[in-house]
This record gives sequence, C-alpha cells and structure tokens, in this order.
Amino acid sequence: MAHRPDTLEHAPLGRESAYPEQYDAGLLYPIPRAANRVPLGIEEGALPFVGEDEWHAFEVSWLNSRGKPIVAVARFRLPAASPNLIESKSWKLYLNSFNQTRFYSREEVMQTLANDLSVAAGAEVSVELFDVDAPELAPQLLPGECLDDLDIAVSDYTPSEAHLTVGEVVVEETLYSHLLKSNCPVTGQPDWGSVLIRYKGPKIDREGLLRYLIGFRQHQDFHEHCVEHIFTDIMTQAKPTQLLVLARYVRRGGLDISPWRATPGLTPPTPLRLARQ
Repeated sequence: MAHRPDTLEHAPLGRESAYPEQYDAGLLYPIPRAANRVPLGIEEGALPFVGEDEWHAFEVSWLNSRGKPIVAVARFRLPAASPNLIESKSWKLYLNSFNQTRFYSREEVMQTLANDLSVAAGAEVSVELFDVDAPELAPQLLPGECLDDLDIAVSDYTPSEAHLTVGEVVVEETLYSHLLKSNCPVTGQPDWGSVLIRYKGPKIDREGLLRYLIGFRQHQDFHEHCVEHIFTDIMTQAKPTQLLVLARYVRRGGLDISPWRATPGLTPPTPLRLARQ
C-alpha cells in the first residue's frame, strides 16, 4: 500500500468501514485541492482553467414515506474552483446512509444531497436524479480521432512532459484515447479511464501524446489531479491558445468520475457516458 498523504489521515479510504443504516451527512470527507495543485505550479485563487468534476452514482436508493424503496441514478457536478474535492469512499458511505432513511419526496432527496455536498465541497454542487432506464444514461462515443491504433513502442510508465512535442502548423483538433490508467494514491488500486483532448495551437505529435498519456499507468493520484496534471503539462509544452482535457473514468464502487478542465470559453461535449462506465 502507498504512503497515506496527510490530507487523507482520517479518511475512510483503504480502511474497513461498516455501512451506515441511517442518513449521516458527517460521513462525507472533504480533501483540500490546494495541496495537490502546488506541485503543478497552480496557485490558490489563480486557476489557469475552468471546469467541473462530474460524478455518476449508480447505487442510490431511499425509502418513500410509506417505506417503499426507490432507486435512481444521480449525476453530481462539483466546480473545479471549489476548495475541496470529496473522497470517493466517504461519498459511497454517505449515499448508502440513505438506504433505510425515509424521505417524503424526490425533491427532498435532491435538496438534501445538494446541501450536504455543497457544504463538503465548499461551493455549490448541482444534483440530478434519473430513473435507472432513463435515455440520458445510454452509452455514447467520444468525438474526435482515436490515438489507440498508433503502433508505438513504450518503455516509460510515468508521465513525462518531454514526450509532448509540437510542429509549426497550427491546427484545431479533438483526440482521444481509452488507454488511460492511473492508480489510487493510497490503496494502489487501478483506475481505468478514457481521455479526450481538444485544442487549438501548434500541432502536437500524436505518438508522443499517446506515450505521455500511457505514462500515467503507474502514476498515483486522484482522478481530478491527473486531469489537471495533463492540462498543465500540455499548456506548458505545447502552448495552445485553447485547450480542453476531459477524462471519463470507469465506475468503481458504484461511482464514476469525469473531471474536465479547459481554458475559458471551451466546454465539454454534451454530458455523455461511455459503455464501460
């Protein structure tokens, strides 16, 4: 097991935890973003990007006023400018505390979720609830061109910005890869994902970009910080005038996370979910 960072000293991540039987907002464990941004040269209050962390929760349930179980899928959005992210296992335990709790309406559930998560994040968190067969949850495809068929040799499995080289031609393109993998910073468990990069600027060498993304294969960090790492490296090395980095990580423990970071003015594709999420 990896060394537990100071910001996770009291977190439930990687520890045995009993599942709660009644609603408990105190289960949420916020983690300051600033500590992980310092190594990237990102100063608090001077973010070089805008963005959100989009979460889907596929194991949401509660009791209605008559004790009948209700199930749903939730979508949450945390602003990248929020001072805290929320540790995922604490989030799962918190959601499970709804399982045997009675609520009088769907709106009450949504308001409770929004209030508690906003307090933990330190900024307003939006909440949507979907029926489990809602068409909005149907899997879709990433737009752009896939890098994964490039026939490259790889020997470096830590992220190295040296792989990010550019030419003289200015382009505007969207590229993606399903080969993203990073590891939990505490347990070392693998986090699988896909990453989309949309930019305008000097053309990035595609083989080098793919080698760079594969370099996260043994890297230990939270999903959100991996995306910020990719964003800052590309901005530093390629110097695009516009950049969007979006990762869609595979579901683990009933939760998936899709952080995106962009230069102001760029927005991600319409909310989408990949087949393996």
